[in-house]
Amino acid sequence: MDLGNHSIILEFLLLGLSDDPHVQALFFVLFLGIYIMTLMGNLLMLLVVRADSQLHTPMYFFLSHLSFLDFCFSSTTVPRLLENLLSERKTISVTGCLAQVFFVFESGGTEACLLSVMAYDRYVAICHPLLYGQMMSNQLCNRLVWVSWGLGFTDAFINILLAMKLDFCGDKTIPHYCCDLPSLFPLSCSDVSTNFIALLCSSMLHGIGTCFLIFYSYIPIVSTILSISSTTGRSKAFSTCSSHLIVVLLFYGSAFLRYLMPVSGSPLELIFSIQYSVLTPLMNPFIYSLKNNEVKAAVRRTLRKYLQYIG
Repeated sequence: MDLGNHSIILEFLLLGLSDDPHVQALFFVLFLGIYIMTLMGNLLMLLVVRADSQLHTPMYFFLSHLSFLDFCFSSTTVPRLLENLLSERKTISVTGCLAQVFFVFESGGTEACLLSVMAYDRYVAICHPLLYGQMMSNQLCNRLVWVSWGLGFTDAFINILLAMKLDFCGDKTIPHYCCDLPSLFPLSCSDVSTNFIALLCSSMLHGIGTCFLIFYSYIPIVSTILSISSTTGRSKAFSTCSSHLIVVLLFYGSAFLRYLMPVSGSPLELIFSIQYSVLTPLMNPFIYSLKNNEVKAAVRRTLRKYLQYIG
């Protein structure tokens, strides 16, 4: 494409959350605390699932991968946000920006697939409890996780491969605290129609596609739970699904609101982005631990064991 008198830009300017130094200092303390709690919560979940033999089941195997994904997801966005709040030079290279977009895509896409896998696991556990061990074999669980990672990687690779062919010129301002693909399209002086179609297809696959699989899994789950005559049994069955449903609503709700909104840099857009990429990875381990007696008991056993070992 003929760029005429436009100069190719090699870096972008991230406007961040605020240009007020006092507000930036307050945000830095807030998000640093959130980031530390996110890392500790997800690392603790990984440690507990690995160390406690009573949690060596498919449900917690998938949960450990979800914790690892949240660890990666948060580490992709929050360190750049913290750097942006401290630095006077709020720039990021085009290469660094595309790398951040890749890891956000990979983590988010894999998490969407993994949440649908976890819905299938709950379907088998509640609707076919006698066949659960046979249907959810170790081999199948490993395959489902690797397929989730593979789909997330393939989706991110295709979108970034197309984005690397774009030329950026003129305006280099991104009204955001991190890089995401929709924010780059208005800055390109190349034809972005192919990129937009690829982004739309990947959104259909990882957004609507996985959401449909979750919805399709929960139809027989709800029907089975309602058919249980015992109130205690019905309550126990529902409690095994409630944590997953809350995580699904948080993840998909904030993601859809973020990516369905036009790129404008409005405060509402930034709020949805923070919910999607900062708060959701923090809340997931707490949702599963606070609502799950098995996890709370395992945390106590693990902490007691390590404290005795240290003592």
